[in-house]
Amino acid sequence: MINYLALAVALALSGVSGYYSIIGLTTIFSTAFWPVVFMGSVLEVGKLVTASWLYRNWKHTPLLIKSYLVIAVFVLMFITSMGIFGFLSKAHIDQTVNLNTGAAEQIQILNSKITFEKQNIEDIDKQISQIDAAITKMTDRGQAASSLQAADKQRKTRDALVKRKDDHVKNISIFTEQRIKLESEFKKLEAEVGPIRYIAELIYEVQSIDNLERSVRMVILLLVFVFDPLAIVLLIAANIGITTQKRFTKEQNIGILEIDNKVLES
Repeated sequence: MINYLALAVALALSGVSGYYSIIGLTTIFSTAFWPVVFMGSVLEVGKLVTASWLYRNWKHTPLLIKSYLVIAVFVLMFITSMGIFGFLSKAHIDQTVNLNTGAAEQIQILNSKITFEKQNIEDIDKQISQIDAAITKMTDRGQAASSLQAADKQRKTRDALVKRKDDHVKNISIFTEQRIKLESEFKKLEAEVGPIRYIAELIYEVQSIDNLERSVRMVILLLVFVFDPLAIVLLIAANIGITTQKRFTKEQNIGILEIDNKVLES
């Protein structure tokens, strides 16, 4: 049972690593997507069949063919690992780009807009204060017709300024709502990057972008070194277990003697 379980796990590991590898290779050769997918799929299947065939026919295979097939398996493992490295690196780069130039940049733009609107409101408040002071002086002078007309003009100007101020206040509320949404998205992105930052702090005492990138590459390399090699070794181990089990069962069946009752009675 354990041998067939090892075979199933080996095939699952190989399938996942092959998928990651093919996606990674398509990012390198993006203009030939489907040919790369077809090529990568056939090479992955060929690698598994070659490793299994080599184990079962190792003693009877000529040295030249055996050497070539061994080299081919290792080269295919390297290509798969390279594709996995490209796939995981691209995922990390996309995440870093979103963190550095996506929400963060939009938040800075919104902060600039909010600051600009606040400056406009301050300027309008100063103008309204000046108009209020001018209206007060005009009304203090008396009830002259010229004074009343000037005061009415100033009041109309003041009303227009108040409307403009209301528009700026509305803009600030809209920009603030947008900023809150972007800040929540930015915090989610930071939370996604958080685990690798803890790893970087564990390995390096000083936290920096360079140390963070080194930690990411280290984690990716560990995954690459384990992924496809483990699939191949498990496949060979399953072949060893299944072959040994069949040989043991065959030897047991051969060793059983049939007893003829007529011979014993005579």
